[in-house]
Amino acid sequence: MNLNLSWMAWTWPTAIFFIVITLLLIGMGAWEYISPGGNPRIGILRFETTRGDRLFVSLLGAAFITLAWLGLIGPSLWWALALSVVYAIGVFRLV
Repeated sequence: MNLNLSWMAWTWPTAIFFIVITLLLIGMGAWEYISPGGNPRIGILRFETTRGDRLFVSLLGAAFITLAWLGLIGPSLWWALALSVVYAIGVFRLV
């Protein structure tokens, strides 16, 4: 079966993005296999979250940070990446 993916702009940044997301999911799956349960806890949002929940919230927040940065600042995304990493660290520590 020959897949025609020419409709999508497969640039190196796009490929790296999908590779990183895949590695995050594989890493979280391995972590869950090694240590099941993920130590659910109640953080500042006052409801129980697991590692997977916090990863999802981190990725969702990073997407919104990046979109806001693109709309308000411009196409240089290095500071948006740094802000997203700080946000993810905050989510994993506090949520």
